[in-house]
Amino acid sequence: MDSVSHTVKRPRRYNSPLRAGQAAATRQQVLDAAWQLFTRQGYAATTVSQVASAAGVSVDTLYTTVGRKPVLLREVVESAISGTSRAVPAEERDYVVQVRAAGTAATKIHIYAQAVVGMSPRTAPVFIALRDAALSDADCAALEAEISSRRAANMVLFAADLRRTGELREDLTDAYIADVVWATASAEHYTQLVATRGWSPRQFGDYLAELWQRLFIA
Repeated sequence: MDSVSHTVKRPRRYNSPLRAGQAAATRQQVLDAAWQLFTRQGYAATTVSQVASAAGVSVDTLYTTVGRKPVLLREVVESAISGTSRAVPAEERDYVVQVRAAGTAATKIHIYAQAVVGMSPRTAPVFIALRDAALSDADCAALEAEISSRRAANMVLFAADLRRTGELREDLTDAYIADVVWATASAEHYTQLVATRGWSPRQFGDYLAELWQRLFIA
């Protein structure tokens, strides 16, 4: 009797770069649509169905790709901060690496001021929307408090980095410097001068750099 060899076929595992790229593109479509709706009509007035429709996906796809509405808001905020579709820790952001590598306080200040200008067109509107939503939504209030606290902590690190140059005024504490940077680089300050008073983003960046240099450097 002839022996017969049986080969067991295993199911093929798909890990296609194309499929991963499509998933990333879908996620970005969802985040872009949510950013537009949250900043234009507010968090409370925006439904998940509206975001899905604007992104050209189903609600189920939106939930699978990003998550429910509070998660969606968090991802929009993190995406606006990082400039990518994912959250990026502060120490890994390009401008933070450049600031820490710079040799003088003036150069560090200039780099950070320009980074604020680069981020603010996408972060300021969503931060304002988050602030307004926090007045009536507990999830939004918790996220706003977290983001604000995180910004404040990062400003303390920035002040300490400036201090290491040996060029700062000795009568100013790191906490004072951090608070000034936290306030003047805020979404509210940017919106007041650029959106309300008609400044260009470049004017705003030059103003921040000059303000911080004149105030902080001995």
